[in-house]
Amino acid sequence: MALDDNKGVWKSGRGKGRKTPKGRQYEDSALAEVRALLGDRPRRRDLLIEFLHLIQDAYGHQSAAHLRALAEEMKLSMAEVWEVATFYAHFDPLREDDPVPPALTIRVCDSLSCELAGSEALISALEDGVDPSQVRVLRAPCMGRCDTAPTLELGHNHIDNATPELVHTAIAAGDTHHKMPDYEGFEAYCAGGGYAELARLRADGDWEQVQDQVLASGLRGLGGAGFPSGKKWGFVRANPGPRYLAVNGDEGEPGTFKDRYYLERTPHLFLEGMLIAAWAVEAETCFIYMRDEYPAVLEILATEIAALEAAGIVEPGYIDLRRGAGAYICGEESAMIESIEGKRGLPRHRPPFVAQVGVFGRPTLVHNVETLKWVARIVREGPEILSSVTHNGRTGLRSYSVSGRVAVPGVYLLPAGSTIVDIIDAAGGMAEGHAFKAYQPGGPSSGVLPASLNDVPLDFDTLQPHGTFIGSAAVVVLSDQDRVRDAALNMLRFFEAESCGQCTPCRVGCEKAVKLMQAETWDQGLLEDLSQAMVDASICGLGQAAPNPIRLTMKHFADEI
Repeated sequence: MALDDNKGVWKSGRGKGRKTPKGRQYEDSALAEVRALLGDRPRRRDLLIEFLHLIQDAYGHQSAAHLRALAEEMKLSMAEVWEVATFYAHFDPLREDDPVPPALTIRVCDSLSCELAGSEALISALEDGVDPSQVRVLRAPCMGRCDTAPTLELGHNHIDNATPELVHTAIAAGDTHHKMPDYEGFEAYCAGGGYAELARLRADGDWEQVQDQVLASGLRGLGGAGFPSGKKWGFVRANPGPRYLAVNGDEGEPGTFKDRYYLERTPHLFLEGMLIAAWAVEAETCFIYMRDEYPAVLEILATEIAALEAAGIVEPGYIDLRRGAGAYICGEESAMIESIEGKRGLPRHRPPFVAQVGVFGRPTLVHNVETLKWVARIVREGPEILSSVTHNGRTGLRSYSVSGRVAVPGVYLLPAGSTIVDIIDAAGGMAEGHAFKAYQPGGPSSGVLPASLNDVPLDFDTLQPHGTFIGSAAVVVLSDQDRVRDAALNMLRFFEAESCGQCTPCRVGCEKAVKLMQAETWDQGLLEDLSQAMVDASICGLGQAAPNPIRLTMKHFADEI
């Protein structure tokens, strides 16, 4: 055998052999189209997901030719590009012979709050009422709009309190773009004293003093884990630079919408808190990882980051806004970091922790959006803004995302010791014709509690004795018209769909649990064995918490199963 130096192709005899190397060959036209989309952006590996978004946005799918051209342009294997493109729900990667999806996609939320509001009937009506060659109807997980359930996304236009009539009207009008809310912009925020504290701290501030303020306030991570926020700063500072800050804006826990609520109103309060935290740990770059289901928030942040750059508050590129692509698992901090690096969102084994080995292997401070909003308020108003509030023996304030069978769903800022009775009262009481039966205290990961447990403060550490936790404070209220077993099945179907698949206990456990839970009578012994295996052996919190709906349903609602 001889190597043809001109072609780089192995031949086995005269006139024989391949004319090209093995594998898919890129097409010149597709390569030109990809280069035009990428423009003068650097061809860095960590930007792969951003580039996949560009192709998806431009063409409505990702053809094999474009994916091969992207691999060529980025000097990656086709396998690397393909595995990332197929991991995320909002991408449509196609093989050569795959049919091109319709130009318009409707994603209908089928998570618990929307299911209670009639999403199943809505999905059936839409599937029967549209031309599948022109419009496709897909089920989708929570879109962070539980207060206006049922909701769906037509293109990038969210239709709240959706009906088939509203959808058909929007399709006829070509109304497929997101709507911008009325929010406080850069000039209005500065007029109220915004960024004055950041400037003061940058001039002569003491980061340890600010850390002590945050600790004195009692602020804990509001993404769900509840780790004392100020302590993270010291852990990250203890490691040599360069250091980074990563904001977890992937608010994917069904029932949670507090971060979207605040970002669509006061984005600069969050941005100043982020820059204060970045100053404290001397972060070289701030990464904001924002879920793709929030197109209006993405535009708000892009606009206001540009305003910060124009005002000289940050250098161009210091804040790096990254767009998720539809993967709940990326709410786990190490999976989010993998996604920021342009990879599949697979949780990492720990230790090492991200404070030591985070983005690009460097020490990284990870905070939730709402946590950073409170950092700004604590620095401006003092730790008393939280520490002076007490209720039922608890200290501080919590933003509860409330949905389900209440009169007025929404985000309610209440004392951290609030009970479910307090929360339902704040939401206008139960919806007309409904009697309180059960509630989800902190997203599907927390399971379901009975109405009889109505005197427990919904805060950190108070729910663990009952086999659950507060998480992101996503409260969904169920009534006498609902079956808890159906709600639990909805939660496990969500986990089954969103498991990253990396570890067998979670991947297989969620799938097996869904099958067992569909039986008229549950095999409680087998479900408990399965739950214990998932808790003991899953890599991350998804698999470890997924059994909570199963266990709490068996404990409190045995008559239904």
